[in-house]
Amino acid sequence: MRRILIGVGIIAIIILAFRFCEFKKSEESVTYDTNLIQQQIVNVGKLVVTEGHFAEVLTYKDQDKYFMGMVSFEKKALVVVNADVTVAYDLRQMKYDIDEKNKTITIEYIPKEEIKISPDIKFYDVNQSRLNPFSGDDYNKINATVKKNLQAKIEKSTLKSNAQNRLISELSKILITTNTLGWTLKYDGETVNQDTDLQKNLLN
Repeated sequence: MRRILIGVGIIAIIILAFRFCEFKKSEESVTYDTNLIQQQIVNVGKLVVTEGHFAEVLTYKDQDKYFMGMVSFEKKALVVVNADVTVAYDLRQMKYDIDEKNKTITIEYIPKEEIKISPDIKFYDVNQSRLNPFSGDDYNKINATVKKNLQAKIEKSTLKSNAQNRLISELSKILITTNTLGWTLKYDGETVNQDTDLQKNLLN
């Protein structure tokens, strides 16, 4: 009887040891997966930049009139603009949550694009009078007009869509990692299974 009890005890110890090892192995696997995913997020956590160049030519005119419009003093200039434009996503600002228990990573926040316009403005054929010279107010008006025109050109161009494609390309690296490890990636309350899901959710 004693031998039987000892044998049962040894078997119980072996079973518990196996279960402990399996639990430990599973825990180590989850920790490894988590570290790998976090490392991948760090790898894509950088500025995704798309660059473009725009040029335009405009004529600026202004008149000061006196004596009921009988006398006027005009000033005008040919304005040539060359502008470098960048569209960037700073993925270091991205927020996410890792649920180790359910093997799910949820992207909670993706920063909006940052558009930077760096115009080089040059003036040609400047005509002005002493009674109506160019002033700081004129240059402010020209700068405002230039930026407005450039914004319109950017909206009509493929610059923003190209930047968005680069963003999706970077985020896809996280998707590949989660799929490989058997985890689930979520964004905007929905499960992301492929690149098109990212694109659809980002465009909404």
